[in-house]
Amino acid sequence: MQFDMPDGLITGASAWYGKDMANSRQWIFQLQDQDIQEIEAAIKASLALQIKDIDKAHFPLPTLGPRLDDLLTELLEGRGFVLIRGLPVDRYDFETAARAYWGLGSYLGKPTSQNANGDLLGHVIDLSRSADDPNARLYQTSARQNYHTDPSDIVGLLCWRKSMSGGASSILSSVTVYNEMYRRRPDLMQELFAPFYVDRRGENPEGKNPWYEMPIFSWHHGLLTTGFTRPYIDSGQRFPEVPRLTEIQTEALDLFQALCEDPGLNLTVDFEPGDIQFLHNYQILHDRTAFQDWPDRERKRHLLRLWLCPSRGRELAPVYLDRQESIDVGDRGAVVVPGTKTDARLEIT
Repeated sequence: MQFDMPDGLITGASAWYGKDMANSRQWIFQLQDQDIQEIEAAIKASLALQIKDIDKAHFPLPTLGPRLDDLLTELLEGRGFVLIRGLPVDRYDFETAARAYWGLGSYLGKPTSQNANGDLLGHVIDLSRSADDPNARLYQTSARQNYHTDPSDIVGLLCWRKSMSGGASSILSSVTVYNEMYRRRPDLMQELFAPFYVDRRGENPEGKNPWYEMPIFSWHHGLLTTGFTRPYIDSGQRFPEVPRLTEIQTEALDLFQALCEDPGLNLTVDFEPGDIQFLHNYQILHDRTAFQDWPDRERKRHLLRLWLCPSRGRELAPVYLDRQESIDVGDRGAVVVPGTKTDARLEIT
């Protein structure tokens, strides 16, 4: 079977190297006093609403809003990531910080469900789940997450509290990984354009198998889109109906993962409270190192997560319909199972 592939190397802003980004600060957006004043005025304007009902119209940012639109363009058409720094969460309670984060995110896209609970506002916190549990989500553990993408256009993370040690974010360009595979082993690179079987980890849409088929790389309308979660590919092998990984598929996955680990390719970012990272999932892979948490529950590492669907974005290849209920630009579903009721919950469920 033939799959569409690029003719050669991919160039442009999306093909960056971590060693170059480490010497640059162009990807850091520092909030200024006027920005924070606008955000805090918008928080007050939104207080009559539940967080899930806040959108751009209810969160006015007269001068910051247009610059957030520029950041969205950078996310979707440029390097694919940005770090917003300087939100003063030390003077906010938890709900106020969540309102600020949600309001800023509303300028980038519409929140989508992140799990079977229908969480629009996700809590990335160690719930003492085992990383070896095939139905566990790694964001509920303190284990390393490994490089992966999420099933949404944009993922956002707000650092509310950092861990005692560890827990750094590491990101890299999947376009650069493709280029390096093309240079070194084009035969293995080609294998990643064919579908793999991926475990849904118990979050099964109605009428769907407990796994889905999707390639690591897809080439559609002149853009490279990447979807990769190695542990879910490996655990997909637990289903007897799923074909066994071939030797060359495993070799291709191993090379992809080894390139992700290359310190010349990836960029490590240590979060401070108030930092907000936004990534374009279709071109950026992200990882989190293992961490040691504070013994005091009130100090535990806690990040808030958003999955966002922007009103503009790339078209996806039809094969993505096996993973999510819609691939329409501006109306892409993420994790929806029977009985899902979406909400922006402040409590951890």
